[in-house]
Amino acid sequence: MKRLLLAILLPVQFAAAAGASPGTIPDSMAERVKPCVACHGPEGRAGGDAYYPRLAGKPQGYLYNQLRNFREGRRDYAPMALLLEHLSDPYLMEMAGYFAGLRLPYPPPRRAAVPSAESELARRLVTLGDPARKIPACVACHGKALMGAAPDIPGLLGLPRDYVSAQFGGWRIGLRRAAAPDCMADIAKQLTAAEVSAVAAWLAAQPVPPGAGPASGLPGELPLRCGSVAKP
Repeated sequence: MKRLLLAILLPVQFAAAAGASPGTIPDSMAERVKPCVACHGPEGRAGGDAYYPRLAGKPQGYLYNQLRNFREGRRDYAPMALLLEHLSDPYLMEMAGYFAGLRLPYPPPRRAAVPSAESELARRLVTLGDPARKIPACVACHGKALMGAAPDIPGLLGLPRDYVSAQFGGWRIGLRRAAAPDCMADIAKQLTAAEVSAVAAWLAAQPVPPGAGPASGLPGELPLRCGSVAKP
């Protein structure tokens, strides 16, 4: 909470130190989202730890959905809920559009030693899924490049291992929810802890090709109905 309050007050303090009044601060979205980048890193590139994910370049619809989920309690994180509780849907869409429009390079992945059997397990789940358990492949929704698709599907690369693992955990225990039908919650609850760990490690180890970003549309008919994905 203290960090959030400092993020809100810092732009005013900086202006005063420079001899400017708060009214002379540029009325731009870059200034308005300063509280966001205090945690999510400069320009939303990602925080300094594995907890705050990258915002820059994610699809606008996906970011908008997550902002609404935090505001409406489907995602359980008090600082985000407090920050967003009085913001309107159009303003949340404007915020989402700002971050979606940022095209910034990704840092190289942090390599970690992963046993070959674990890596192969993850590769199969990501590229083939598990038809016997009706678990679709990650690429079936997030695209062959795993960089997501506009307007609503996020990329899976360029995220820390611990963050990816934590999101699966959130879906499994109900701390992270989405509009029904919540397809990711259904998938996460079918995966074992070992499978989640393997997939998170495999995804985090993949480099993001230069200039890569979300596809312009869905990769095809989705294998599951997802309430957060707009119908074409």
